Parts: sequence; structure tokens; C-alpha cells
Amino acid sequence: MLAFAPTVEEMYPEPTDGIVYDLGPVAEVMEGPRRPGHFNGVAIVVRRLFDLAQPTRAYFGEKDYQQIAVIKSLLRLIKYPIELVPCPIVRADDGLALSSRNARLSAEAREIAPVIYDTLTQAVEMSEYEDVEAVRLWVLDTLSSFHEVCPQPNGLQFEPEYFDVVDDTTLQPIEQWRDAKGSVGCIAVWLDGVRLIDMVRFR
Repeated sequence: MLAFAPTVEEMYPEPTDGIVYDLGPVAEVMEGPRRPGHFNGVAIVVRRLFDLAQPTRAYFGEKDYQQIAVIKSLLRLIKYPIELVPCPIVRADDGLALSSRNARLSAEAREIAPVIYDTLTQAVEMSEYEDVEAVRLWVLDTLSSFHEVCPQPNGLQFEPEYFDVVDDTTLQPIEQWRDAKGSVGCIAVWLDGVRLIDMVRFR
């Protein structure tokens, strides 16, 4: 196995302040308005890595599902013959999506964090008989009220930032399950001062 670790000077030999990519609608939903400029920054870094490494394939985890769509948009813009390979989410035994951010969770927060994936799993089951908006609101309400149902001694609680059900290709919100051939649910939720993201595929 080889590790590619360029220096700052190699990565950015010239200023990047004026570089702006039109990444399209996939960058304008969910994370887009909540983290202005974030995806343009991602595009700058990823393109530079592509320029330096000249890969034929690039592997990205599905936990950052919107990022995959953004990089696909970038590849169309710059017309690089690179195959983007989505990789399934790697989870801990209790279901929590593995992330470097998990290390920032307190022991108490880490204990309840798997409730996020448990809730998403139940949402998939609900989608068989409930409409999109009902499922979306149920996820938000379930996480928001978790501390009331299962009180924590230290007052920990989930603070959902968003949960959106979107077309798995365009990332635009859907109103009915039949509106898309495939759909995913993407979530961002705060717990103990740590922002966690996850996703689940509906159909």
C-alpha cells in the first residue's frame, strides 16, 4: 500500500481564491446552504489531488453521499476520465457510521449515538406504508424527543439539523416515493457538540 501525502506547497503552488466551480443543483441542497463555500473548497482540493495523482479510479464513502454527487459533477466539468466508485458505509457493530468525528464524542454520547442509525432503519420500514413527508417528520421528531423518552443523567440530546429524502441521482427533494427510481435519506444531527452525518437508501 502506498500513501500519497503532498506538502502544502505541492498542493497549492498558486492561490486558489479565484477558483469557483459551478457544481449545479447537487451542491445547492442539504449541506450546500448550511455550509456556504464548502463544496467549492472540496472541488478545489479533489481536482488538485486528481491532477497530481492521475488516478483511473477514485473511491469515496457513501456516508458523505452528497459529496459523491458533487465530485461526479466536478468530473463532468473538467472532463477527466476517472471512474468514481462509491463505497458502502462502514459501521461499528452497534450501527454507528465510522468517522473520525466519533472520537470527539464523550463516552455517554457514544453510547446513544447508534440511535441515529436505528431511527433511519425504522424509517426504511415505515416507507413501505407511510408517505415521504410523514417519514421525514417522524425521523426528526424521534431524534428530537429521544431525551424525553430516555432521559440521560447528563442531559444529552440529539439536535437534528436536517433530514431530507431526495432522488439518489439529482439529490433534489421528492414528495412521493414514485417521484424517483431511487431515493435516499440524508441526515445531519448534533450530539454533544459533534455534528454527525449519515444516510440510508430507501428504494
